Amino acid sequence: MTEQPLDRAARIEHRFNARFAEYFDTLGTALDAPAFSRFTPDCVGLLRDLSLRGGKRMRVVLLHEAARLVTAEPVDGLDAAALSIELLQTHGLVHDDLIDDSATRRGGPTTYYAYRERFPGRPRAALGLTVLAGDLALALSLRVLLDAELPVAVRQAMVEVQTRAATDTFVGQIADLERDFTAAVPDAEMLHDVADHKTARYSVLAPMRLGLLAAGAEPGAHEDELRRYARLVGICGQMRDDWLDLFGDEGTTGKPTGGDIREGRHTYTVVRLLSAVSGSERDFVDRALGDPACTPETIAEIRAIGERAGVADRMRADMRQYAERARLVAQGWRPRWREDAVAFFELLPRWSVERSA
Repeated sequence: MTEQPLDRAARIEHRFNARFAEYFDTLGTALDAPAFSRFTPDCVGLLRDLSLRGGKRMRVVLLHEAARLVTAEPVDGLDAAALSIELLQTHGLVHDDLIDDSATRRGGPTTYYAYRERFPGRPRAALGLTVLAGDLALALSLRVLLDAELPVAVRQAMVEVQTRAATDTFVGQIADLERDFTAAVPDAEMLHDVADHKTARYSVLAPMRLGLLAAGAEPGAHEDELRRYARLVGICGQMRDDWLDLFGDEGTTGKPTGGDIREGRHTYTVVRLLSAVSGSERDFVDRALGDPACTPETIAEIRAIGERAGVADRMRADMRQYAERARLVAQGWRPRWREDAVAFFELLPRWSVERSA
C-alpha cells in the first residue's frame, strides 16, 4: 500500500525529532567551552528546549521530499541538512522574539524572557546572552554541514545554500522593520517581497535546494521554477502567520494574539483591516495600532471588527488563491520528477493554509 504524503510527513517529523534530541544530547561534549563556564551549557539547554518544543518540521519534510523528487533510495546528507535547517530556524526564533519582545513561543517562555528571569537585575546581560544564543544556533547550523561526512563539493554547496538563505532572511527582517517606518500603508508587492526574503527563501527554497543537492541533482538547473514555487508558498505562509496573529487561537499558536496591532506592524492582516474599515471603527483601530498597552479586550473588539468587515474570510480566500498558484507550478514538474513526491508539493500549499486558517 502506497504511503500517503501527509503520513510520510508525520513519519519524517517523528524520526527527526528523535535525531534532534540526540544532537543536543551530544552537543555539550562537542563544544570547546572553557571548563569553568556554566553559561555555555545553560545556553545549549535553552536552545534545546526551544528547538524541541513543538513545530511541524515542515522544512525538514520539504528537504526529504525534494530528495524524493529525484530518487526513492536512501540519501546521505539529509540528516545533516535537516539539523542545519532547524538550527537556522531556532536562530530566527530567538532573534525574532527578542526583536518583538515576545514572552512566549510554542507554549513556553522565549529565550529572551528565560534569560530575563535568570538575571532580573542584569538586563544587559539577559539581552547579550539572548543575542549570543541566537548567534550560536546560526553558527551551529553551518558547522553541522561542515562536519558532515559528505563529498567536499556537496558539503560546500550546502553551506553556500544556507549562508545565502540566512543572508536573505536578515535582509528580509531589515526590510520588515523598515516597512513600518513609512507613513504610507504598504502595497501588496512590498508585502510579497518582504515575505519572499523573510520567509520563503529559508523556509521553502533552501530546503528544496538542499534536498536536490543531497540526491545528486543540480538545483540551479531549475532555479526559476523553484523560486516561483517558494515565493508563492512563502506568501501563503506569511499571510497565515499574520492571520493567526489576530484571528488565531492562542491555545493553538502558543502565543498571545494581537502582537502586530500592539507593535504597529503593517502586516497582511493589518493592511487589509485598514483598507476595509472606516469611520468610528477605523478610528478605533488607528488608536490601538502601535499601543503596547492595548488590552486583550481591545484586541478582541478589533478581531470582531475584522470579522464583520470580512477581513478574515477574504484573507482565507487570498491564501487559497496563492496556494492554488503554487500547486500549478508543482503540477508542471510531473513529466520530469517522481510522481509521489510531486504530489506532496502539489498538496502542501493548500494543506498549510487549511490546517491553521
